Amino acid sequence: MKINFRHFAGVLAITAGLALNGAAAPMFQDREPDYSKNKTYQQGAREGKDDKAHSRDHSKKRHFKKDEDQKAYEAGYQKGRGN
Repeated sequence: MKINFRHFAGVLAITAGLALNGAAAPMFQDREPDYSKNKTYQQGAREGKDDKAHSRDHSKKRHFKKDEDQKAYEAGYQKGRGN
């Protein structure tokens, strides 16, 4: 029985590529950006901590023009609340 090594190598390369792609994808899906140096994140963290200390429920509803700033603020607020 003659084995076509070119065909075998091609199938092996495709299989390895799919396996690596499938294994690497979950590593990058759950990563959140590091907002720790962002001003709106820090503002949210301060206000979240203050609301928790005074038993308030998200007393200041902030709205930012940039979606990224809104996400940073909410992440900071949740961190400040201890959630």
